[in-house]
Amino acid sequence: MCSLESFKIDLKGLKEDVTVLEYNLDEQFFKAMDSAEVNGGDVQVSVSIRKATGYFELHLHVRGTVAVPCNLCLDDMEQPVEADHRLVAKFGAENSEEDDVVTVDEDEGILDLSWLVYELIVLAIPIRHVHAPGKCNAAMMHALEEHSTDRSSDEESNQSIDPRWEKLATLNIKD
Repeated sequence: MCSLESFKIDLKGLKEDVTVLEYNLDEQFFKAMDSAEVNGGDVQVSVSIRKATGYFELHLHVRGTVAVPCNLCLDDMEQPVEADHRLVAKFGAENSEEDDVVTVDEDEGILDLSWLVYELIVLAIPIRHVHAPGKCNAAMMHALEEHSTDRSSDEESNQSIDPRWEKLATLNIKD
């Protein structure tokens, strides 16, 4: 279990040395983030913060598995994720995020890593995620096959060809 409050880092209170923070994220973290892409998971996060003159250098590493819907059958599946990210935080007049630089309000001095960690995890998920062959929901795969365009194109091929295009079918292109 992970509280989102533990992701709020008091940068002003950090020592000059390197600070290492470890988090174990579970389903409750993704529910707290109101995640639409991720339904749960077991992800280990390591954050290393090095305080330097005028800025803070952060290295984030995430590794684990997340539960995401399969692109074919829509059932949840486990997707391994692993990612590294380097980030620089500095104090400024107001909070902002630009590229790999985060500006933290100097009066407040609190950096909330929860959304940054969530984004890092979501960006580590491949665009296409499907079950291994044969592991998808059989009922859903059957329904998908019934409604696929391949089946409807087979039925259309039995119908006569539009006479305007019939001559093109007889052409034989040679190299």
